[in-house]
Amino acid sequence: MSKSGNMSAKPIVGVDVGGTFTDLFLFDAAACSFRTAKVPSQRGDEASGFMQGLAVLGDVAGFGSIVHGTTVGTNTLLERRGPRIGVITTRGFRDVLEMRRRDRRKTWGLWGEFLPIADRDMRLEVDERVLADGTVRTPVDVAAVRKAAETLRAKGAQALAIIFINAYANAENEQLALEAARTVWPNEHVTASHQVLPEIREFERASTTALNAYLQPVVGNYLAKLEGALAQNSFRGTFHIVQSNGGVMSTVTARRLPVRTALSGPAAGVIAAAAIARACGQDNIITCDLGGTSFDVSLVAGGKPSLAAQTVIDFGMVVRTLMIEITTIGAGGGSIASVDRGGLLQVGPESAGSVPGPACYGGGNDRPTLTDAHVVLGRIDAARPIGGKLKRLDVEAAQRAIFHHVGRPLNLDLMQAAEAIVRVADARMAGAIRLVSIERGHDPKKFAAMPFGGGGALHVSAMIKEIGLKCAVVPRFPGVTSALGCVIADLRHDQVQTVNLPAEGLDAVALDARMVTAGKEAKAVVDAAGIAVERIDVQFELDMHYLGQTHTVAVPLPVEYSEQGTGIGEAVVCAAFEKSYAAAFGRLLPGIPTRIVSLRVAAIGRRPKFDLSAFAPGRDSSLRIAAKGTRKVYIEGEWHDAKIWSRLDLPAGAVIEAPAVLEQPDATIFIDIGLRGRVDDLGNVIVERVP
Repeated sequence: MSKSGNMSAKPIVGVDVGGTFTDLFLFDAAACSFRTAKVPSQRGDEASGFMQGLAVLGDVAGFGSIVHGTTVGTNTLLERRGPRIGVITTRGFRDVLEMRRRDRRKTWGLWGEFLPIADRDMRLEVDERVLADGTVRTPVDVAAVRKAAETLRAKGAQALAIIFINAYANAENEQLALEAARTVWPNEHVTASHQVLPEIREFERASTTALNAYLQPVVGNYLAKLEGALAQNSFRGTFHIVQSNGGVMSTVTARRLPVRTALSGPAAGVIAAAAIARACGQDNIITCDLGGTSFDVSLVAGGKPSLAAQTVIDFGMVVRTLMIEITTIGAGGGSIASVDRGGLLQVGPESAGSVPGPACYGGGNDRPTLTDAHVVLGRIDAARPIGGKLKRLDVEAAQRAIFHHVGRPLNLDLMQAAEAIVRVADARMAGAIRLVSIERGHDPKKFAAMPFGGGGALHVSAMIKEIGLKCAVVPRFPGVTSALGCVIADLRHDQVQTVNLPAEGLDAVALDARMVTAGKEAKAVVDAAGIAVERIDVQFELDMHYLGQTHTVAVPLPVEYSEQGTGIGEAVVCAAFEKSYAAAFGRLLPGIPTRIVSLRVAAIGRRPKFDLSAFAPGRDSSLRIAAKGTRKVYIEGEWHDAKIWSRLDLPAGAVIEAPAVLEQPDATIFIDIGLRGRVDDLGNVIVERVP
């Protein structure tokens, strides 16, 4: 066991706060038991839903650890509801955030606009200059920095970003400016680019730093509210946050680097899905997380989630930090269906959320959603809605909304209109899956879908038929998969620094010293997090390219970390580069020199493995107990008698013929005609074509 802490006998709780529901998973290692919960999220007051969910699971004081996946940061960026921020930068570079990479929201035409996260009058310049080789040409004017900070504070800035040109090569000027600004700034929300991303590429570094500053007050206040509420409930355990790379970090790190929380909830789901897939023998999966607001897709090949060095949250909002690669579209259970001015049916991206919610919730919304369509088609049982808050869904309200807003404008009857809504949503989801698979050279016939979220399994039959996926693996508890991911995710801290070294004639001693220092720093962050891990692995990777190229390939290094050295050498680096380059492009470029651009290090605290056999169906499970009769379900223009099953009562080895609906407290599974379901030893439902 690492010195990060001894294994607590108290339960660990994973909490995923989504746009519509807050999902929770509790694992008690001492009792070898678990519990799940799903409660409505409180939009705008997510902390209330968080605490309500914990109360459902039991006494908060009895929990040993809470790990939280959140979309607060992502939603803040997408909705632009963060505070005013100020930027202090090198003279002549105030417009880097606005110029971006000379891209446009709309490629063709001369219209459209982009408003940076910091207005132009909130971006001030000071005299300083560091050259690309790290030489300080002009020392920073610290008096000007203090004056600029005071000016920005007077204009209402709540957070400050300091972004100097070439600070990645030498942070001396930026560090002096940071110290000067802190003497006049009223809070702790001051960020310098060398602390967030000490890496070459000016716009990406500026964007990531500015977005980090934008999120600091929002995420900081949110975490403070949660920690205050936990303290009031006598919680004395550890509280951690899932980050976008699928690892876990302390709340101290989350406050300092909140930009790393973007997409943390969906990332936790991918981690859990990969673990479930490995346990049931599926190395290649496509995760499909359908919540109330969005549909998130990610590809796992060879058992490893796809990672991206940077992502675009929205146009012009570039975050360059390691993230699980997730494609998101606005097509969730609460997505609103409407007919546009051209007479075309659209589903999303606007969502009814949890308040007022779909029309069938009876919360005052009179526009149809994807959930309303499933209720009208008979796929969701109106008498037993998931989430626990509502006792019954209003079918008539759903029917009125669908016919008035979709059926009448398109001259369709009620059932045709409801089925059309589902088909349009299916098409949008299929498009997102093709984007991460076919368009990137992956054959979907070699991949299984892993649907989760409250509504993912309702659409899995359509995904198999439309895209040609091998099968689908529906987890035991699909509605709380992201919360499960919070429980099983490893602790992780990533660092990057630009080194700009030639590979030929490499100064291996200097590179080794940098690697040892970076590894020690990253390992210390994980060690200080205060959560139990079995060991800490330190991994190294280089960003490299051939001389003359602008973009790099990721080159994992086959070296072992120790404080005495890594054994890195020129031959090791060149061999690793050729292997990675050939894998990416299918060829090498002999005779052209190669360069090392950046060094990346990841310290990973390996959490104790979660035994998924805990999910296996119990001995008292049987088809007789699971059978709940039949219900009329509308499929492809006709009513069919579908068998209804209590999913959690199905025994291992059970085969479910279509059409069928499998119900459980956190999700609903629909098995369409031409497919069948099979329960494996871990309780997963495998949906596949009938032989």
